[in-house]
Amino acid sequence: MCRIGDRYTCSMNERYPGPPIGQFLSSVAREAERAFDNALEGVGGSRPVWLVLIALKQGTSRNQRQLAATVGIDSATLTHHLNAMETAGLVTRRRDPANRRMHVVEMTAAGEAAFLRMRGTVIAFDRQLRAGLDASDIARLHDILQQMRTNIATAPPVTVASPRLSEPPLRHSEPPLRHSEPPLRHSERSEESPGEAGTTLKR
Repeated sequence: MCRIGDRYTCSMNERYPGPPIGQFLSSVAREAERAFDNALEGVGGSRPVWLVLIALKQGTSRNQRQLAATVGIDSATLTHHLNAMETAGLVTRRRDPANRRMHVVEMTAAGEAAFLRMRGTVIAFDRQLRAGLDASDIARLHDILQQMRTNIATAPPVTVASPRLSEPPLRHSEPPLRHSEPPLRHSERSEESPGEAGTTLKR
Protein backbone atom coordinates (compact mmCIF):
# COMPACT_ATOMS: atom_id res chain seq x y z
CA MET A 1 0.00 0.00 0.00
CA CYS A 2 1.36 3.42 -0.91
CA ARG A 3 1.43 6.04 1.80
CA ILE A 4 2.38 9.69 1.73
CA GLY A 5 5.78 10.14 3.33
CA ASP A 6 7.30 6.79 2.33
CA ARG A 7 11.03 7.03 1.74
CA TYR A 8 10.77 5.72 -1.79
CA THR A 9 8.09 6.08 -4.39
CA CYS A 10 5.52 3.35 -4.60
CA SER A 11 6.27 0.39 -6.81
CA MET A 12 5.34 0.95 -10.43
CA ASN A 13 5.12 -2.74 -11.13
CA GLU A 14 3.46 -5.28 -8.85
CA ARG A 15 5.82 -7.97 -10.13
CA TYR A 16 8.83 -6.12 -8.66
CA PRO A 17 7.98 -4.70 -5.24
CA GLY A 18 9.81 -1.64 -3.97
CA PRO A 19 11.21 1.37 -5.79
CA PRO A 20 12.50 1.20 -9.38
CA ILE A 21 15.94 -0.44 -9.35
CA GLY A 22 17.58 2.54 -11.06
CA GLN A 23 16.25 4.91 -8.42
CA PHE A 24 17.46 2.68 -5.59
CA LEU A 25 20.89 2.19 -7.20
CA SER A 26 21.28 5.93 -7.74
CA SER A 27 20.35 6.65 -4.14
CA VAL A 28 22.89 4.16 -2.76
CA ALA A 29 25.59 5.53 -5.10
CA ARG A 30 25.00 9.09 -3.88
CA GLU A 31 25.24 7.97 -0.26
CA ALA A 32 28.48 6.10 -0.99
CA GLU A 33 29.96 9.11 -2.79
CA ARG A 34 29.17 11.46 0.09
CA ALA A 35 30.68 9.07 2.62
CA PHE A 36 33.78 8.55 0.44
CA ASP A 37 34.26 12.29 -0.03
CA ASN A 38 33.98 12.89 3.71
CA ALA A 39 36.53 10.16 4.43
CA LEU A 40 39.05 11.67 1.98
CA GLU A 41 38.51 15.19 3.31
CA GLY A 42 39.37 13.84 6.75
CA VAL A 43 42.96 13.23 5.59
CA GLY A 44 43.25 16.43 3.58
CA GLY A 45 42.31 14.95 0.22
CA SER A 46 39.44 14.86 -2.22
CA ARG A 47 38.05 12.51 -4.81
CA PRO A 48 39.49 14.41 -7.84
CA VAL A 49 42.94 14.54 -6.21
CA TRP A 50 42.78 10.82 -5.42
CA LEU A 51 41.76 9.90 -8.96
CA VAL A 52 44.56 11.96 -10.48
CA LEU A 53 47.21 10.59 -8.11
CA ILE A 54 46.20 6.95 -8.53
CA ALA A 55 46.19 7.37 -12.33
CA LEU A 56 49.73 8.77 -12.15
CA LYS A 57 50.79 6.04 -9.74
CA GLN A 58 49.56 3.33 -12.10
CA GLY A 59 51.66 4.88 -14.85
CA THR A 60 49.00 4.56 -17.53
CA SER A 61 48.68 8.32 -18.06
CA ARG A 62 51.49 10.79 -18.56
CA ASN A 63 50.10 13.74 -20.48
CA GLN A 64 46.97 15.72 -19.66
CA ARG A 65 44.91 14.25 -22.49
CA GLN A 66 45.54 10.69 -21.34
CA LEU A 67 44.98 11.71 -17.73
CA ALA A 68 41.61 13.28 -18.51
CA ALA A 69 40.47 10.12 -20.30
CA THR A 70 41.59 7.90 -17.41
CA VAL A 71 39.96 10.03 -14.71
CA GLY A 72 36.82 10.50 -16.81
CA ILE A 73 36.59 14.29 -16.86
CA ASP A 74 37.03 16.89 -19.58
CA SER A 75 40.32 18.71 -20.15
CA ALA A 76 39.12 22.04 -18.78
CA THR A 77 38.02 20.48 -15.48
CA LEU A 78 41.28 18.52 -15.23
CA THR A 79 43.28 21.70 -15.80
CA HIS A 80 41.42 23.34 -12.92
CA HIS A 81 42.34 20.46 -10.58
CA LEU A 82 45.94 20.29 -11.79
CA ASN A 83 46.40 24.01 -11.19
CA ALA A 84 45.34 23.55 -7.57
CA MET A 85 47.45 20.40 -7.15
CA GLU A 86 50.50 22.09 -8.66
CA THR A 87 50.05 25.05 -6.31
CA ALA A 88 49.88 22.60 -3.38
CA GLY A 89 53.09 20.94 -4.59
CA LEU A 90 51.51 17.56 -5.35
CA VAL A 91 52.34 17.46 -9.08
CA THR A 92 54.51 19.19 -11.66
CA ARG A 93 53.86 19.86 -15.33
CA ARG A 94 56.36 20.28 -18.14
CA ARG A 95 56.33 20.27 -21.93
CA ASP A 96 56.67 16.89 -23.57
CA PRO A 97 59.95 16.94 -25.54
CA ALA A 98 58.40 14.67 -28.18
CA ASN A 99 55.34 16.91 -28.57
CA ARG A 100 55.62 20.48 -27.32
CA ARG A 101 51.86 20.89 -27.41
CA MET A 102 51.46 18.26 -24.66
CA HIS A 103 52.14 18.65 -20.94
CA VAL A 104 53.64 15.75 -19.00
CA VAL A 105 52.24 15.48 -15.46
CA GLU A 106 54.41 13.95 -12.74
CA MET A 107 53.86 13.27 -9.05
CA THR A 108 56.14 14.97 -6.51
CA ALA A 109 57.34 13.63 -3.17
CA ALA A 110 54.53 15.57 -1.47
CA GLY A 111 52.10 14.00 -3.91
CA GLU A 112 53.45 10.55 -3.04
CA ALA A 113 52.89 11.22 0.66
CA ALA A 114 49.34 12.45 -0.01
CA PHE A 115 48.68 9.35 -2.09
CA LEU A 116 49.77 7.06 0.75
CA ARG A 117 47.57 8.87 3.26
CA MET A 118 44.53 8.65 1.03
CA ARG A 119 45.27 5.03 0.09
CA GLY A 120 44.87 3.97 3.72
CA THR A 121 41.53 5.80 3.88
CA VAL A 122 40.37 4.23 0.60
CA ILE A 123 41.26 0.72 1.83
CA ALA A 124 39.40 1.31 5.11
CA PHE A 125 36.34 2.64 3.26
CA ASP A 126 36.34 -0.34 0.89
CA ARG A 127 36.52 -2.67 3.89
CA GLN A 128 33.52 -0.88 5.37
CA LEU A 129 31.50 -1.40 2.18
CA ARG A 130 32.34 -5.10 2.12
CA ALA A 131 31.18 -5.70 5.71
CA GLY A 132 28.73 -8.61 5.86
CA LEU A 133 29.52 -9.74 2.31
CA ASP A 134 31.61 -12.78 1.46
CA ALA A 135 33.60 -13.40 -1.71
CA SER A 136 30.64 -14.96 -3.53
CA ASP A 137 28.46 -11.95 -2.66
CA ILE A 138 31.07 -9.56 -4.06
CA ALA A 139 31.43 -11.63 -7.23
CA ARG A 140 27.67 -11.76 -7.67
CA LEU A 141 27.38 -8.01 -7.10
CA HIS A 142 30.07 -7.40 -9.69
CA ASP A 143 28.23 -9.57 -12.21
CA ILE A 144 24.93 -7.81 -11.52
CA LEU A 145 26.41 -4.33 -11.92
CA GLN A 146 28.22 -5.38 -15.09
CA GLN A 147 24.95 -6.74 -16.49
CA MET A 148 23.22 -3.45 -15.66
CA ARG A 149 25.97 -1.56 -17.46
CA THR A 150 25.46 -3.76 -20.50
CA ASN A 151 21.70 -3.22 -20.32
CA ILE A 152 22.17 0.54 -20.26
CA ALA A 153 24.55 0.47 -23.22
CA THR A 154 22.52 -1.84 -25.44
CA ALA A 155 18.88 -1.17 -24.61
CA PRO A 156 16.98 1.17 -26.95
CA PRO A 157 15.68 4.35 -25.36
CA VAL A 158 12.38 3.89 -23.62
CA THR A 159 9.68 6.23 -24.81
CA VAL A 160 6.29 6.39 -23.23
CA ALA A 161 3.51 8.14 -25.09
CA SER A 162 1.98 10.89 -23.05
CA PRO A 163 -1.73 10.41 -22.48
CA ARG A 164 -3.85 12.76 -24.52
CA LEU A 165 -5.86 15.10 -22.43
CA SER A 166 -9.55 14.89 -23.12
CA GLU A 167 -10.72 17.97 -24.90
CA PRO A 168 -14.09 19.53 -24.27
CA PRO A 169 -16.50 19.16 -27.16
CA LEU A 170 -16.41 21.95 -29.67
CA ARG A 171 -19.02 24.52 -29.05
CA HIS A 172 -20.35 26.14 -32.13
CA SER A 173 -20.36 29.84 -31.95
CA GLU A 174 -23.70 31.14 -31.02
CA PRO A 175 -25.14 34.18 -32.68
CA PRO A 176 -24.90 37.27 -30.54
CA LEU A 177 -27.83 37.94 -28.39
CA ARG A 178 -30.18 40.44 -29.89
CA HIS A 179 -31.58 42.72 -27.33
CA SER A 180 -35.29 43.36 -27.91
CA GLU A 181 -35.85 46.93 -28.82
CA PRO A 182 -39.14 48.71 -28.35
CA PRO A 183 -40.83 49.25 -31.67
CA LEU A 184 -40.27 52.63 -33.12
CA ARG A 185 -43.19 54.93 -32.48
CA HIS A 186 -43.81 57.09 -35.47
CA SER A 187 -45.28 60.51 -34.80
CA GLU A 188 -49.02 60.32 -35.19
CA ARG A 189 -50.88 62.69 -37.42
CA SER A 190 -53.87 64.48 -36.07
CA GLU A 191 -56.73 62.85 -37.67
CA GLU A 192 -59.25 65.27 -39.14
CA SER A 193 -62.83 64.54 -39.08
CA PRO A 194 -64.45 64.37 -42.47
CA GLY A 195 -66.42 67.49 -41.74
CA GLU A 196 -63.37 69.46 -40.84
CA ALA A 197 -61.31 68.55 -43.81
CA GLY A 198 -60.36 71.71 -45.70
CA THR A 199 -62.26 73.94 -43.24
CA THR A 200 -60.52 77.15 -42.24
CA LEU A 201 -61.27 79.06 -39.11
CA LYS A 202 -62.99 82.31 -39.54
CA ARG A 203 -62.91 85.10 -37.09
